[in-house]
Order: sequence, then C-alpha cells, then structure tokens
Amino acid sequence: MTTNRTVRRRIVLFGLLVWAGLIVIVLRLADLMLVQGDWLLARAEALWTRDVPFEAPRGRILDRNGVVLVDNESAPSVLAVPAQIEDVADSAERLAQALGMSAEKLVPLMSKRQLIVRIAPEGRRLDLDKAEAVRRLNLPGIYVAEDYRRVYPYGTLAAHVLGFTGVDNQGLTGLELVYDDVLSGRRGAIAFYADARGQRMPGQPTRYIPPQGGADLVTTLDVGVQQILEREMEDAWQTYAPKSIVGLVVDPKNGDVLAMASYPTFDPADYRAYPAEVYNRNQPIWRMYEPGSTFKIITLAAALEEKKVDLDREHFYDPGYIMVSGARIRCWKAGGHGDQTFLQVVENSCNPGFVELGLRLGTETLMKYVRDFGFGEKTGIDLRGEAKGLLFSEARMGPVELATTAFGQGVSVTPIQQAMAVSAAVNGGTLYRPHIARAIVDAKTKAVLQATEPEVKRQVVSEATSKEVRRALESVVANGTGSRAYIDGYRVGGKTGTAQKVGPDGRYLTNEYIVSFIGFAPADDPEIVVYIAVDHPQGIQFGGVVAAPIVGRVIDDTLHYLGVPPRSGGIKKSKYIYPEMPPMEVPNLIGMRVADIRRSFYTLPLEVEGQGDVVVDQAPAPGTKLPQGSKVRIYLGKASP
Repeated sequence: MTTNRTVRRRIVLFGLLVWAGLIVIVLRLADLMLVQGDWLLARAEALWTRDVPFEAPRGRILDRNGVVLVDNESAPSVLAVPAQIEDVADSAERLAQALGMSAEKLVPLMSKRQLIVRIAPEGRRLDLDKAEAVRRLNLPGIYVAEDYRRVYPYGTLAAHVLGFTGVDNQGLTGLELVYDDVLSGRRGAIAFYADARGQRMPGQPTRYIPPQGGADLVTTLDVGVQQILEREMEDAWQTYAPKSIVGLVVDPKNGDVLAMASYPTFDPADYRAYPAEVYNRNQPIWRMYEPGSTFKIITLAAALEEKKVDLDREHFYDPGYIMVSGARIRCWKAGGHGDQTFLQVVENSCNPGFVELGLRLGTETLMKYVRDFGFGEKTGIDLRGEAKGLLFSEARMGPVELATTAFGQGVSVTPIQQAMAVSAAVNGGTLYRPHIARAIVDAKTKAVLQATEPEVKRQVVSEATSKEVRRALESVVANGTGSRAYIDGYRVGGKTGTAQKVGPDGRYLTNEYIVSFIGFAPADDPEIVVYIAVDHPQGIQFGGVVAAPIVGRVIDDTLHYLGVPPRSGGIKKSKYIYPEMPPMEVPNLIGMRVADIRRSFYTLPLEVEGQGDVVVDQAPAPGTKLPQGSKVRIYLGKASP
C-alpha cells in the first residue's frame, strides 16, 4: 500500500535527481562555453574556413654595401576551388583563352575532388597583364592569388653563391637553400566560410590574412669586386677555352668572402636551361685537385716557424733533380737552378729545394702544419656541398710521399681551403672560418636581427713567421715566377701553381694541368687574397703565364675600387724576370717506365705510342731545347732481357 509519506519521498528524490541533472547540464554548458569555448570555436571555424593562400615575399639578398643581388617581383598564380565552379566547361574555355592554354587540360583540373587546385604550370607566376585578364573574367571558384618570382638584377653574377628557388618558392641551392628559414616568410590568405561541399556560405564575411615577408640577408660579397673577378674570368674563358675556372677574393683579416665564382656559370632565373652539373657544383668549395706549387707556401711557413731554414744565408744547389729513396724527383727547369739561396728557391719555385725543406721538417711536423692550416677538413663556410680534400695517411707516408707533399703533389685540396690557408700564412698566422652571411636584417625596420662575427679557428704560425712569408712571396712576384702579377705602385705577393690532373683511375693525365696563382696585396699589410685556378687552358699550361696576369689585374682593380692607397718601400722589380718560361731541355726517357716518367717529370706533356713496359725511343732526342709545354713523344716496347 502506497502511503502519502512514500509519495512525498519519491517526489523529493525525483526533484533531487532533476536538480542534479540541471547542475550537470549547467556545469557542462559552463565548461563548453567558458573553458572550451574558444577551442571549440576555433575547431568549428577550422572546419568551415577555406583559405586561398597568398605567398609571402622572400627576403632579399644584399651585398655588403646594401646593393640588392636578389629581389622579388609580383607574379600572381591562379587557383581553382572546384566545388564553387558553376559551369566547368564554360569556365575552362574562358580561362584557357586568358592563360593561352587548352581547355581540354583545364577541365580535369577543375573537376578534381579537391578543396583547392593549382593551375600549373601555365597558371603559375603570371605576368601582371595575364593576371588582370583572369581577374576580369570574375569566374566563380577561380582565384588569383598573390605570388612572387625571384629576380636577379645582375643576371649570372655570383650565381653559384646566391643559388635559386623552386616552383614553391623554396630555396634549392646556394644561400637560398642555406638560409631558407630566414628568407622564407609566412603565407597569407583570403579566408572564407564554406560548407562540407566546399561552397561558400552566403552572408558570411571574407577575411584577409596578410602575408609576412622574410628577413633580408646581407652578405660579405661586394658587387664591385665580384664584377671585377668575373670580368677577368670571362676574358680567360674566351681566351684559353678551359674546362673550368675557379675564382675567389677573400679578406684575410676576418674570413669575409668578397667574391666567389665558377665557370661555366648559369642564369639562376632560368637554371633549368643548364646541365645539373653546372648549377649544382659550386667549384670553389666542391672541387678537389692537387694544388701544385701554391701548396709550397705551407711548407715554407712550417719551415720558417720551426726554424729549419734561413732564407737569405742558407744555400741550396739544384742540379735539376733530387734523389729520395731511389726516386728521382725533378725540377721543372731542365738542368736545375744551380746554386741559390733558399729565398731564390722560393722565387724559382724549385721542387728539389722544397723537398729539402720537407725532409728537414719530417712527416709528423709537416703534416701537423698541413692540418693546422685547415687541409683535410671542411672550412665550415656557410654553403652546402663543401668537400674536405684528401691527405696522405701519415702511417703510410714514406720519404717519397713526404717529398711530393712538400711541393703540392699527392694531396687534394679545395680552392676555399687554399685561400684561407694562405690568408693565415700572410695575415699574422690566424686561421679564420670563411663566411658569406654578414647579417640578418628585418626587411621593414632594418633592425639587425643577427650579425656574423669573425670566427678564429686557431693560431697557426707567429707574426714573425708570417712577415717572412710575406717578404718571400713578394719577392716571388718581383723577382721570380710570379712576375706577371707585378703591379707598379702596389706591393703584391703570391705563388704560382701548375699541377698535373689525376684521372678517374688515379693516374696522371697526359698534358692536362690545373694552372693557378694565389696573390695578396698590399704585401706588407694584406687587404685581399685572390685565387684563380684554370683547368686545362688551351696552349701553354703554366700558372705564371696564364693565372698570374689574371690575379694581377683583379688585385689592381680591386685595390683601386676599395680605395686602398699605393704602397712604397716594396721590392723593386728585377731586371731579369720571366717574360716567358725558359726553354726546357728534353730529358732522356729511354728505358724508363711511363709511371716513373709521370712521377719524376710531372709537368712534361707526353704523347704515348705503342705498347710495352718501357720507353724504347723518343722524339725529340734527349738534350733538345724546346719551349716549355711542348710535347715529347715516347714509343713503348718490351724491356730488354
């Protein structure tokens, strides 16, 4: 039997349950509205919102003086939102006429079941007239989005260093790749509300989200110095028709790269028109080769620092060769230089004299300096694709390997390693890390966001040693093989290099050389170091004849451009310099093996005929006087029993 008391109890219980439910609902509503409201609204807007993206302008790339090397220009792109297109066939026909493409290609693009479709490539980065023609069509579902293309006011200048961007405005090579995060901005958009089918919701506002441009990159490059360097490289390219040319200008006092170039070059605005091996290989940091006699600067600095030589008082007699563990290592000058001071050894680039310095130092000490000067490791320059070179393993170095290393044969280096090592040898002994980025700057406010400070890697030799190296190398230009780099009124130091190329099989190539010269000025207080290497120039192949004049002109014009005043007190130009390389005396090769000839006479151009183990005859005959660079034909046969 149900009593009144029971009824009242049930009513109270029901009321409590109702109140509890209301409290739960209120709390849940409060949570949804007050705690999760913003998050839920953002989720809802994300589901409803559709964006037509606007590319952000990339930051510009500038030279050290603020000259624009890479800029942007407006190049709008066409996007389609298929769900909003009312008549695909008609829209495709009208849009095709504006873009200069076939409607048949547009129909499948505009019919895709995708939110947004790019009309590519015909609709990417249009000129302004075409973009305006598309806008005037006012087609539903067709949008013209802001986009940009990179422009290069100086064309191919510094192309390998600057690099280029891809179709999505991302950096692919050079500084564009290394500093892509800095240069890339943040996309903007036109945002609108759409339903699940992608159709715009009527009566809903359109929102513009402005793009945020990237920061500007200020480099250490100087457009004037770069133009001087590339002008001379272009002239050499036309004159000597080589396989390639490498050029560098650096500030030895801080590691700034003032100019860097590779030939053949390319146009970064149209890089697809060139082979990948041209635009992908920045040779000053990528290329490895035997340096030849420019490497003798390292041996010289090491010998001076270790007090193994007195350049003025000690003499060395060069008969034209030196014997090391049974191997005859020849001088480039047939018959040798005779009696000479060690300063003249440097002036004459005498191989036997440098072998003597290497032997005095010993393997452990010489290789210590080679590594301390930065060889065998990457310099750390802020570019991708740097090689570290190749050195002999000290455990496997015998006397012959020590001897050849002392004059730059058997080791492989990169041009940037050469430039930085010589900079250390002449700047007081300090090895710097090279760099190209000087500062990152806010594009609008011009505030410096990040600056690059000179980075010292190590002290290699003393100021006293560096001063002696500068004196010796100035004497090379005034009195020796570097005379073609001499500049009247300025003090120039430098060193020639002529290195036989090594083929893919590890053997030296016949009559193929990389000729080079590295110079610096003013010799008493260097402001610039200039390096030029020419791969297989047609005609005579000697660094002092081909590369030294190029470096001399670059130094002369660059010093004037930078406003460096002339210097007095330098070494006067000798009455006898090397207007042409002296004639060579053809050595007796009969009975020798080809491998031994190429090791002992590494600058001798050979033509090989016949098959066999040894040379059985030669032309011209031994003792014949010929101009340097002339070929000697050898005939191979079997060795006599």
